[in-house]
Amino acid sequence: MFGGIRESFTGFLRSWRSEAGAGREKRTHNLFEAAAVYVSACAEDDQDRMDEAVGWVSPEALSFGVNELACRAVIALARERDQSPRTVARELLGLPTT
Repeated sequence: MFGGIRESFTGFLRSWRSEAGAGREKRTHNLFEAAAVYVSACAEDDQDRMDEAVGWVSPEALSFGVNELACRAVIALARERDQSPRTVARELLGLPTT
C-alpha cells in the first residue's frame, strides 16, 4: 500500500510542477477527505483518483488518515457483527482468528 502512495506522490510532484506555472489556485482538502478518496479509489482500482488524493495532503497526513479510516471501519464492522475489532480485522485480512 505504501509503495503505491510513494508512486502516487511522485506522480503528484510531476503534475504539481507543471501546474505551478499556470498560476492556478488549488482547493484545500483535509486529511480525512484525502484518505476517504484514496481508499475508495484503491478499492475501485482508480489510479487517477488515487494520484489526485495523494496531492491534497502530505504523505504522512495521508497515512494517518488512512489509518484512522481503517480503525473506524473495523470498529463499525465489529459493532455491526457483534464481534471484537481484533476478530474483524483478522477476518478482513484472511488471517486465522485464534
